[in-house]
Amino acid sequence: MTGARAPGASGAPAYDGGTRQGGPLAVVGRFLGELLLGIGPAKNDHHAAIRAAAGVFLPLLTLTLLNRLDLAIFASFAAFTGIYGRNEPHRVRLVTQTRAGLLMLGVILAATLTARFSAGGALGPWGIVVGTTIVAWLCSVIVGHWRLRPAGSLFHIFAFAAVASLPHQPPLRDAVLAAVATFALCLAIGIASRVHPGRRTPLGWPGMRAAWRVRLGAEERRVLWLESIGYLVAPAIAGAAATAVGHTLGFGHNYWAMVAAVVPLVGHSTRHRVSRGLQRVLGTVVGLALLAGIAALQPAPWAMVVLIAACQFGAEMLIARQYFLAQVCVTPLALLSTLLVAHTDPGALLHDRFIDTAIGAAIGVAVVLAPSLYRRARRLPRLSDFAGRSGEG
Repeated sequence: MTGARAPGASGAPAYDGGTRQGGPLAVVGRFLGELLLGIGPAKNDHHAAIRAAAGVFLPLLTLTLLNRLDLAIFASFAAFTGIYGRNEPHRVRLVTQTRAGLLMLGVILAATLTARFSAGGALGPWGIVVGTTIVAWLCSVIVGHWRLRPAGSLFHIFAFAAVASLPHQPPLRDAVLAAVATFALCLAIGIASRVHPGRRTPLGWPGMRAAWRVRLGAEERRVLWLESIGYLVAPAIAGAAATAVGHTLGFGHNYWAMVAAVVPLVGHSTRHRVSRGLQRVLGTVVGLALLAGIAALQPAPWAMVVLIAACQFGAEMLIARQYFLAQVCVTPLALLSTLLVAHTDPGALLHDRFIDTAIGAAIGVAVVLAPSLYRRARRLPRLSDFAGRSGEG
């Protein structure tokens, strides 16, 4: 056959240095190609991306025009409402986004109240670790019980820690108003496509009540509680490690490590979860390079709002198809939101983001691998005993 390799003396294919199909270099190459460039099929991602981008752009633009960027963080996190119910019918999407939005509003309110009653007006590093770990576990249980997608409590970790660590809290009434108004806007955007006859799906009260009911089977509940352990362990270890190392090396934002630690906890297989951890780190590196270029231009607040919306659009276009490329958008999205509110040295943010992400992703991957490694370790004594008995026979 044309192009076929000559077999070796034994009749097996000749070794080609690991580049043949199944060779170690080929396996590594395919893994990296899939990790960095493999893109899943499109599923009307632009619809969800437009909704999510509009949900964050309109509130931030309004706050910019009103010169109330101190409220931007509350609007930004409430806008996470719009990323839920991605490809669901309008009835189900409205229920899903209502649940997700109310949960996020509860997290935001808990964070700002915790900060206001803390010494100094904000939670300290160790307070952030304790409080955010509780939120991570509790929200993972609620999200799982409601079967919300995206799964997990990543957004809730980010929201609670960022708001609770704010050194200067705006008036509570204004903060709540900004968050609730953004939540309501996202709900409206979520069903806005019903005005198009070709995209209209039923939206009746009986159907709404049916969509609101969620019943988990016994096996689903068992899996939910088992997986919630990861959301207790991974953020706690990552937050403690980032706080301890940060105190020694002089960097902050320990909650970024807690966010990165839960990324590998979502996935349909161990391989997929480990891949997500690697993609988080590699995507962050490329995203930080992109942010460095943006920061060098020193964009005006309105331009930063446009860039935030563009990054949100890009992230939603890619998040379900290629996590590495999505992180290239997510990283500048998160840090531009920080720079919009706080006058912070961009270089320090880049430094902190990379180290915290690396710490968190490594711990998250370790938590994912720990159960299988433990099971293998328990099998080793039994195998050695079996080998010993076989030798005696």
